[in-house]
Amino acid sequence: MRENYTRKLAPRARELRNGQTPAERKLWFEFLRTYPVKFRRQVPLLGYVLDFYAPSLRLCIELDGRSHDSAEAQVYDAQRSRVLAEAGVQVLRLANAEVEGNFAGVCAGIAGACGGDYRSTPS
Repeated sequence: MRENYTRKLAPRARELRNGQTPAERKLWFEFLRTYPVKFRRQVPLLGYVLDFYAPSLRLCIELDGRSHDSAEAQVYDAQRSRVLAEAGVQVLRLANAEVEGNFAGVCAGIAGACGGDYRSTPS
């Protein structure tokens, strides 16, 4: 998958890492950063910057805010998911509101997608 790394997007990825949304920050610092499966933040891959990516599982987690609600954005997201799926990357899309309103459920869903179990209660 290293050959699919998009070097020209590295500056944009760095910018996004430094300006995470509140939902991205919460998911990263309260769950993914210490999860047994190694996730990376804002990974440039296949011409896109993925919110979170676990290379060992080829699993991408995308957090969608209100900007993803328009018909145009949904077409773009579907195309993006299709390109990633064709490359063998599974995409798990979650709404920012889910992270804020059902954090334990989001963590359990991610753990399930990783093939693991999540039993403790996140903060």
